[in-house]
Amino acid sequence: MLPTASTRQALVERRAALARLLGKTPALLASGKPRARNYADQQFPFRATSHFLYLFALPHPDALAHWDGEGWTLYLPAPGEDDALWEGAVPGFFDISQAVGVPVRERTALSTQLPASTTTLPAPDMETNAELASLLGRDVRYGRLAAQDEKLADALISLRLHHDAQAAHELRLAAQVTRAAHEAGLRATRPGVKEAVVRAAMEAAILAHDVAPAYNPIVTVHGEVLHNHHYGHTLQAGDLLLADVGAESPGGWAGDVTRTWPVSGRYSPTQRALYDVVLRAQKATIAAVRPGVRYRDLHLLAHRELTAGLVELGILEGEVEALVGDGVSALLFPHGVGHLIGLDVHDMEDLGDRAGYAPGRTRPQGLGHRSLRMDRDLAPGMCVTIEPGLYLVPAILESAALTRRAGSRLNRKRLAEFADVRGIRIEDDVLVTEGGHEVLTAAIPKEADAIEKAMA
Repeated sequence: MLPTASTRQALVERRAALARLLGKTPALLASGKPRARNYADQQFPFRATSHFLYLFALPHPDALAHWDGEGWTLYLPAPGEDDALWEGAVPGFFDISQAVGVPVRERTALSTQLPASTTTLPAPDMETNAELASLLGRDVRYGRLAAQDEKLADALISLRLHHDAQAAHELRLAAQVTRAAHEAGLRATRPGVKEAVVRAAMEAAILAHDVAPAYNPIVTVHGEVLHNHHYGHTLQAGDLLLADVGAESPGGWAGDVTRTWPVSGRYSPTQRALYDVVLRAQKATIAAVRPGVRYRDLHLLAHRELTAGLVELGILEGEVEALVGDGVSALLFPHGVGHLIGLDVHDMEDLGDRAGYAPGRTRPQGLGHRSLRMDRDLAPGMCVTIEPGLYLVPAILESAALTRRAGSRLNRKRLAEFADVRGIRIEDDVLVTEGGHEVLTAAIPKEADAIEKAMA
């Protein structure tokens, strides 16, 4: 699929902005290679690296993009003589050049030895990194940036942190398909079916739009397992089903939404009470999203709001600030409030905390807080998730070492009254605007009454 005319203009502007940051420093970016599943001809679906997609929107394997200090050139493998037999008609170099807006040449035309000053970013596959290493005459390894690669990494981070109009359009498209997936999940949920049935319905809604899931879906009655990718449990009438499912847009931009709904179609009183606590925390945190706000402060706000609700229910006892500061709230909310989202569902996480954390800031310590993936001041164009959660994790609650900090402030007798809750998470994608924010996924029901109505 080639970029549209409107996407082409955005690509031209992105590459020009990157060129201004790089100056005369040469750069090389790879799209990556298809990865085999057991044998060479059985391959996983190919997806180009996100940094390459950001600049070229071309899902072409084995592509290299070279900035020589003056202009960009794309280097692609020569089409095979029988490509049309196996893959149908494929665009030629001229068509690709016109659509992307840069010259296109065969891979063999790229020098076998580029200047030592050339900056690059490692790809997720070892074979591509071996080729980059051969072209650059130095080690290239995923997860480790060489000194000369930091300039390219920092330049791309500065650009990708703030989504342009075309990117925002793609994020809205992803949100629309994600909505269809969650609506399908609500319709498919009923006692007696397996989690896999609901997952299949949600993925079918995504595939029907000719796009793919943005990540491996989480569809589980065991919501206390944060990244649960097992789908074999049979849904029971008293269960809550946690569905963390998002779609990609046609251009590869991600949606990421979590909802938690009752298998029976009605929340029990205890489920409703805890659900409303999480929802209140999520809505208060979203309301605080605006330019200039520090994301870590949003994380702490979510903890305070959640803790206040748990104190009202008698599950926690004491002053809210102390319960948060001492890490007691993290026993029940043991992850960060969210993350960047863009071309990756955890955007630019291949660059680690260099992308997620502003210079001079480091991860906080302690259960829950150390899992915060981002600590930057929000600015227009940033897109983040807001996803507080509440989990009754046996491995945490049964650990004397972890719960020692709580002491009598955790009312276990009261908590036991909420035994029909394992995990609740509510997540939306929020775009920071000049005047505040836009909830891209607002159309997906999350009020308890709205969810029950949708399931009726």
